[in-house]
Formats: sequence, C-alpha cells, structure tokens
Amino acid sequence: MSQAQERTEILVGKEGLDYLAGLHLLVVGLGGVGGAVCEAVGRAGIGRMTIVDHDQVGLSNMNRQLVCTHSSIGKDKATAMGERLLDINPELQLDAHVGFLSPDNMEAFLAAGNFDYVIDCIDSVACKAVLVACCQKLNIPVASSLGAGGRLDVTKAEITTLDKTYNCGLAVNLRRKLRRSGASLNYPVVFSGEFPIKPLPQAPVGNDPDALPRAVNGTISYMPNLFGFMLAGFVIKQLLDKATPTTTLKQGR
Repeated sequence: MSQAQERTEILVGKEGLDYLAGLHLLVVGLGGVGGAVCEAVGRAGIGRMTIVDHDQVGLSNMNRQLVCTHSSIGKDKATAMGERLLDINPELQLDAHVGFLSPDNMEAFLAAGNFDYVIDCIDSVACKAVLVACCQKLNIPVASSLGAGGRLDVTKAEITTLDKTYNCGLAVNLRRKLRRSGASLNYPVVFSGEFPIKPLPQAPVGNDPDALPRAVNGTISYMPNLFGFMLAGFVIKQLLDKATPTTTLKQGR
C-alpha cells in the first residue's frame, strides 16, 4: 500500500483501492465544480482520468476555482489541472484534452473512451444535454452538476435526480432539451434548491465584440467546490457499491 492512500484503505480495503485504480473517469468542464471533482477523484486513487476543457485560467476564476492560482493564469485549464493532478499522483494515467466537446464530436469521443463514468460539469446547457443524451445512448453512467452560481446556503445543496430539481434555471432548460431528445431525466445531479440571488444585467463578456451578451452570476469560494466534492463522492461511492462481491468495503466484511 502506498502511504499516500493508507487512510483511504482503512475505509475501502486493499480490494477497493485496487478496484478504483482500475477505473477510467471522464470529467468535462474544469471550472469551480469540475476542478473540485478532479481534485477529489485524483486524491481517491482513481487510476485513469480524462479531463476536458477549452478555456484558459483567468483572474476572475480566483475566487472559486482550484485550478486558478497566480502562477496558472493564462494557461489552458486542462493543462493546469493536469499538472496539479500529476503532482498529487504521479502514477495517474491522465489525458488532459484542451478542446471543446460539441454536438458534432461528442458521441465519437465518448464511444472511443472506454469510460467507467462521466462527470458533467459543463456550463453550456446545449452541450450538457448532448453529453448526457449520448452517455445514456452508449450506456455510460453519467452525473451532472447544475447551477452553483447565485447561491450561498450550503445546507440547500443535495444529490437527487434531474426530474426532482427545483429553483434552478439551468435544470429547467436541461430538462426541456433532454425531453426533446428522448433522454431520461432520471439520472443523478447535484443542485441547490436555494432561490438564487439575481445576476448582473446581461452585458458583453470578454474582449470579443461579436460575443452575445449574457448575465453573470455571483459566485463564492465554497459553493462550486462543495458541488464538485459532493458529485465526486457520490460517483466514487456508487462505483464502489457496484463493485464485484470480492471488492467490498471494509465495514461490510
């Protein structure tokens, strides 16, 4: 046993550690939620990860994103997060993909990946819906993060299924798109039922004069990270629970 995982082994046993080391997880979107997912998954001993993001680290990420430090500003988020993960676990098999998963390439990317679980932390509702629908079509387990912006109350965060969410505009739009595609709404999500604080009025974001104006939600340090840790914990526990009988948790022996 690696000394780095001795505390984890107390909970899951050697068989559990070996099982986690044989899994391949995909995390799409490496912002506040996705960065925390990567951190928790990487520290838990998952053996292989693919991480995907098209964006770069910016100073406005500093208040909430683990990937953002002054030394990482300007780097691709996938590159910066990949460096962090390998610094945590140098034996991790990592594919840090700098790029954008779109409706055009989503299914092919997923079909070629041999993923044991997909964790969706995408901001774009259109891409999020395609990712979830493709995972369901390909029988790949998937879990999503919904909107952490505009929230302050940690006691309102919970894991449920998409069809049971409320007070979340992102969830409303995602349900609409998934219904249109014939996908199931009965799959796991992390969300908050707290009524969100209003965002700033819609305005152009960034330096692109052709970019469509959008509203910017307020965020705070802990809420996106809480969503990410909850989502990662749910996925890891679900994977361990589905393991073969020889890979049981120590407290179940």
